[in-house]
Amino acid sequence: MKLLQRLKKTKNGSSIQYCIQPRKVKFEWQNTPVDWVPEQPFVSYFINEINMILPAGEFWFCRLYNKVLSQIQDEKLKQDVQAFIRQEAMHAQAHNSANKEYLRERQIDIQRNLDLMDFLFGKLLADQPLGLNIPKPLEHQWDLFRLGIVATVEHMTCVLGKYALYNTEWKKRGADPAMLDLVKWHGAEEIEHRTVAFDLYHHLGGSYLARYYLSIVVIAAVLGLWVDGTAHIMQQDPRFKSIRPAIYKPWIWREWYAISQRNNGLLPNPLWLISQQLGYLMPWYDPVHEAKTEDAIAYLNQSPAALRAMLKIA
Repeated sequence: MKLLQRLKKTKNGSSIQYCIQPRKVKFEWQNTPVDWVPEQPFVSYFINEINMILPAGEFWFCRLYNKVLSQIQDEKLKQDVQAFIRQEAMHAQAHNSANKEYLRERQIDIQRNLDLMDFLFGKLLADQPLGLNIPKPLEHQWDLFRLGIVATVEHMTCVLGKYALYNTEWKKRGADPAMLDLVKWHGAEEIEHRTVAFDLYHHLGGSYLARYYLSIVVIAAVLGLWVDGTAHIMQQDPRFKSIRPAIYKPWIWREWYAISQRNNGLLPNPLWLISQQLGYLMPWYDPVHEAKTEDAIAYLNQSPAALRAMLKIA
């Protein structure tokens, strides 16, 4: 009975009482080295690739959510979604600044990676996929399928957000303060709005069974894009010239796994990331219990970028 009540509550509207707070942050990249984790080029490139993966997807989240905003019947959920849109737009802008002011300024060619993400979110998953018109009777199902992708991705970003928020190893290794703040600020906001995508998906009719095939698609896509993009920017570094990393070569996968095993806290273990998806597949899954909002807010209240944003408002 309690399970049914919880599922009903989630489907009907918002599952949180607090108000999500967008923060208009700005990061400065002048002093950030390519190896922002000292003596860890693989780790630095691996996390730098996130800057290229996220912006196109996050702007796509915003477009899709604005499209379905008028269909939301619960006022609190509508407020959550509007705040989510503002946070995701800010995330995209922050990572774009890293692309333009940090990676490109250091002569790293990132256009190929950005073009791939633009194709995925701007064409393949667009309102008119690959320019094709969706028949009117199927339009809601296409939106629902894409909302399910967002909900599944947001579960993964919440997991990664927890990993980043509680990570102490990067700072111990002397990580660059600006990049460290970007990663932790983003992770904390992912925790803060972790319920929104799941609530909206069910509010508009998303099914439990669809979470299974969506999880397979999203895990494969996220891990594949992450490794492929990382390999591309590593190929430009003379230190990896003899290896020539590529998604189809075992080396990059083995190295990711080995670093996560040898140095707990430098990178999340890929098998651990996959295992974290199992909770999302349970009938009783509730993102409210996935992380602690209090810990996220505690970091956001001391984040250098968030504090600067508050001072500008004041």
